Amino acid sequence: MTVALRSALVGLALVATVGSSVVAQETWREPPPEIVRILDAPPLPYVSPGPNGDVTLFLERENLPPLREMAQPMLKLAGTRVNPATNARFGPRSIVGVRLEDAAGETIHEQNMVRGEGLGFPSWSPDGTRALFTVTHVEADAPGVGLALLDAAKGGWFPITGRDVNTLGVSPQWVPGRNGIVAGFVPTDRGDAPEESPVPAGPVVQENLGGVPAPVRTYQDLLEDPHDEALFDHHFTSQLKLLDLDGAPPKDLGPPGVYVDATPSPDGRFLLVERLERPYSYLVPWYRFPRVVEVWDLDGNVVAELARLPLAERIPIQGVLTGPRNHAWRATAGTAEVVWVEALDGGDPNVEAEERDRVLMLGAPFTGEPREVARLEDRYSGLAWVADGDDALVTEYDRDERWVRSWLVDCGASVEGARDPVLVFDLSVQDAYGDPGDPVTERNAAGRSVVRLVDGGMLLEGRGASAEGDRPFLDHRDLLTGETRRLWRNAGEEYESVVDVLPGVEDGALTVVTRRETPSEPPNYYRRRVPLDGGESTRVAMTSFEHPAPELLDVRKELVTYARGDGVQLSATLYLPPGHEDGDVHPLVVWAYPREFNDPSMAGQVRGSPYRFTIFGGSSHLFMLTQGYAVMDGATMPVVGDDPETVNDTFIDQIVSSAAAAIEEAVSRGVADGDRAAVGGHSYGAFMTANLLAHSDLFKAGIARSGAYNRTLTPFGFQAERRTFWEAPETYFELSPFMHADQVDEPLLMIHGMDDNNSGTFPIQSERMYHAVKGHGGTARLVMLPYESHGYRARESVMQTLAEMVDWLDRWVKGEPGT
Repeated sequence: MTVALRSALVGLALVATVGSSVVAQETWREPPPEIVRILDAPPLPYVSPGPNGDVTLFLERENLPPLREMAQPMLKLAGTRVNPATNARFGPRSIVGVRLEDAAGETIHEQNMVRGEGLGFPSWSPDGTRALFTVTHVEADAPGVGLALLDAAKGGWFPITGRDVNTLGVSPQWVPGRNGIVAGFVPTDRGDAPEESPVPAGPVVQENLGGVPAPVRTYQDLLEDPHDEALFDHHFTSQLKLLDLDGAPPKDLGPPGVYVDATPSPDGRFLLVERLERPYSYLVPWYRFPRVVEVWDLDGNVVAELARLPLAERIPIQGVLTGPRNHAWRATAGTAEVVWVEALDGGDPNVEAEERDRVLMLGAPFTGEPREVARLEDRYSGLAWVADGDDALVTEYDRDERWVRSWLVDCGASVEGARDPVLVFDLSVQDAYGDPGDPVTERNAAGRSVVRLVDGGMLLEGRGASAEGDRPFLDHRDLLTGETRRLWRNAGEEYESVVDVLPGVEDGALTVVTRRETPSEPPNYYRRRVPLDGGESTRVAMTSFEHPAPELLDVRKELVTYARGDGVQLSATLYLPPGHEDGDVHPLVVWAYPREFNDPSMAGQVRGSPYRFTIFGGSSHLFMLTQGYAVMDGATMPVVGDDPETVNDTFIDQIVSSAAAAIEEAVSRGVADGDRAAVGGHSYGAFMTANLLAHSDLFKAGIARSGAYNRTLTPFGFQAERRTFWEAPETYFELSPFMHADQVDEPLLMIHGMDDNNSGTFPIQSERMYHAVKGHGGTARLVMLPYESHGYRARESVMQTLAEMVDWLDRWVKGEPGT
């Protein structure tokens, strides 16, 4: 679709009313003024402590960018959206300023971007004294991406390049041990983008000669023809350069190419380089294109070729490559060893195998045979180096049981000569109550993230899910014995979580940065002293942000638990509108997202906290509170089954039962009118919403945003469904609300971004569902938002979405009690 055509569709709405069908051009609308005031309140900044603990970064955000930023030119190339003017990923700016404070809270430097300039997230230098930012210039005579430094010592902002940085493939990275940065740049002799001939040279042909099956998931924004291939090469090709910050001129590294990685080794001597090669594919994104993995020196010479990987069009669903994959440097400072993974089962999760993966390593000079450091019964899912020693935490995942195990592995020797692996974590990924937390990391001398060791063990921070809600914690765990002691746990009618653990131990205590909030107090940051012996902890405030929307102070919320008919425990956060008084009964909105579980006891675990700050933004359904609705937010809709292959066979029955239980709980508390209830959801929640309207009479109306409704359009699996359409046609049919559009007899509002690139949720999903409901005389309204993707960003789009939701609920749900 051309930019001109899409611009002409701004404000287009497809409207269905009882007994009539109207297609109308509308202008942008706004919701009630109380919602507009909340949306326009300045958002709280992101807060990021510096790696040395002596400074703090405050990243100022733009709340709702104007639609004109979404209307910039866009190319859809191999699964990536590109702004051709900037040669960068497409999207509106998010970070629009940065403020640097010292430990005493005094401002060292403040930098605000002008209109049309946006910042990327910072990358700290290995010594923690400077932060590297990308600066994207959009609305300028010279659009493009440049690099700038924020110097914590000098307190200054220093642009270090022009606007010719290419971040489409390679992210700028610091080189350990030297004052330099490796980055990709637009080649100086690139020339203009290739123009598309109005007369094609011939047809676009794809051919499969049989033999090995080649199932693929539903991808979007793929290459479509030779012109797209030429555009992909034009925009993704970069020239790697070494920037010397001591004043020497930039040095070209190797020839221009389509590079997707160029990471310096922790000893600063080499680069791990990955570049794409043809043939490209029209079926899969760029990360499945053929690639070469090499080690270079810092003069751009190839030291070793580690792998040459073919086009990955024939990977089994939920499978992996058969050859080497996941190449990365060992993170230990002063080393130059590459670690990677290889499948032992052909990469196919459906193949019976005693071992699925092995982990290998090879060090400089990168000759000879690699050493095997681990063999895994299940699929490799991650590796974290422990401090600067030879140990690493290697994690594997069992997809059938949804189970993870992490092993402490001695990577200093091959499997035969190493210490036996020690099992550190062993639990279901669905067991929120049993989650031990995540290891706390620190930056080593090379600037790499490694698991921090303190007092002979590691620190674990987690959300602390419990029957009373989340209670974040900080633990100490001995790596070899597993002995764990609690250092700190959130308590009281507040929610406080760990943001960072600062370097060092002072007087037997850690300094921990936490984020604290209550239902009426906005998140603020604290330095908390946490004794290693578990003694009393104290805190000192770092920030004092004020409530951005005081009109929400009167909102009441409660974490509620209840059970559905089969005994599975459920939970939700029940919100009551401002001004609620005892005895008030409100129309109800149930907002949810289904999830699959193996074990009903885990499905019933409480997730969330009643002590979180009450604020919302964007197109949140919680804005309905301002209009007098009660909201059951995050009402759990578990789909439970012992066999993950067939769990969806009872999807409909289980979500209907869960929805009925949610309404019954709100009604039993005397705060909601069960005859005036609506259901809503986004993405898979939209799919759920349409199914609930088709298969029950629980709700008076529904709101479905960015959903998928015809599962035959995602025939090689969706969400947690592993079977293909041809293996389980009845399930695909029964779960598709499109197939039951004649049963949707309650009003359905559908909203969808016209540029949705989420897998499976093509905009045509909502268009076809609307036509199906309309064709059977149902009541429906379809709102297509120009330039928007799966979520909605622009101010005009968010305002329109909320106005539509308020109007729809007021029209079809609110009414009078008992109507």
